[in-house]
This record gives sequence, C-alpha cells and structure tokens, in this order.
Amino acid sequence: MIVKALAFYMFSLVAVGAGVLVISSRNPVHSVLFLILAFFNAAGLFVLMGAEFLAMILVVVYVGAVAVLFMFVVMMLDINFVALREGFLQYLPLGALVGLILLAELLVIVGGWTFAPSAAGVGAPPRAAIANISNTHALGKILYTHYIYLFQASGMILLVSMVGAIVLTHRRREGVRRQDIGRQLARSAKASIELKKVEPGKGI
Repeated sequence: MIVKALAFYMFSLVAVGAGVLVISSRNPVHSVLFLILAFFNAAGLFVLMGAEFLAMILVVVYVGAVAVLFMFVVMMLDINFVALREGFLQYLPLGALVGLILLAELLVIVGGWTFAPSAAGVGAPPRAAIANISNTHALGKILYTHYIYLFQASGMILLVSMVGAIVLTHRRREGVRRQDIGRQLARSAKASIELKKVEPGKGI
C-alpha cells in the first residue's frame, strides 16, 4: 500500500510539474518534450487505477503520434516566435481574466459534485460479473456489443475529417510544380532525347 501511495505521488508531482513547464517553456520543442513526459506520467496513474488499456492508448496514440507530430511540425516550420511573443503583455490581463473565470467554474463544479442516490449499488454487479477478465477484455466487450454502432459512427466521422483535411491540403496552387505521371509515361524517346553532334575542338 505504501509503494502504491509513493508511486501515485511521484507520478502526480512529475505530471503537474511537466504540465507547468509545457506552458512556461520558451522553446516550443522543449514544451513538446515536457508534454510527452506529462503523458507518460498520466499513463502511470492510469496503470495504478487498473486502467491499463487507457494507459496504453495514451502512450501509443498521444505520445507515439500526436506529440511526435507536434514536434516535427514545430521543427519543420520556420515560425518567428519572437514576433508571436510581442503582444503577450498586451493580452495578459484578458488571459488572466479568462483563467480566473474557468477556475471559479471548476471550483463550483467540484464543490457541488455529489454521488447520485442510486449510484452506490450500481457498480457492484458489473464488478462481480467481470471479475475474471481483464480491463481491456471488458472494454472490448462493451464497445463491440452495446456501443458498436456509435463506435462505427465515430470511426466514419474521423475518416471523413481525415479525407477533408487531405483535400484541403492538396488544393491547386499557382507556382507549385507537381508530378504528372500520365504525361511522363506518354513521352516518347524522340521527344525526350535530343542528340547533338559536336565537332572536335568546339565542345564545352
């Protein structure tokens, strides 16, 4: 029990510290690295709670795809971060006001949150029913039986959004050279190669 408590406090402190460093680091690459650290510690907290599937999804999807994508985009784009920071102090009061409003709303939600009257006995029968299977097995049975249509609908929405992003990215723009495979295959040797007879002493 003491080991679990120490692991919880360790993961929690590192996750909170990494989250603070994400928003306070001036270098965006360092921010992404601290974000990856925060994801790993959040995954550790999920493992302590017995949600190993969520921990795996957090590491594979967010660390393996989203955070790495952020890092490559930040490193490949030539962004003038000095120009982006010029108006920071100008919008600081407005940002602080929005942050205080969100903090007050979170305090109201946490302060007024209570268990529903019928929530005490809801969790006992399912726990007894799925005591002999893993967390991932239980989630798979729920997703692919009771929520299969919603699961497939969410997949279709993600597919449509991905196709839309690709179409918007590959739009026709002037001055951009593109490869036309049909024209390349239609070219003949006579149109592509020109033989020149160079006389001795008059070449390059």
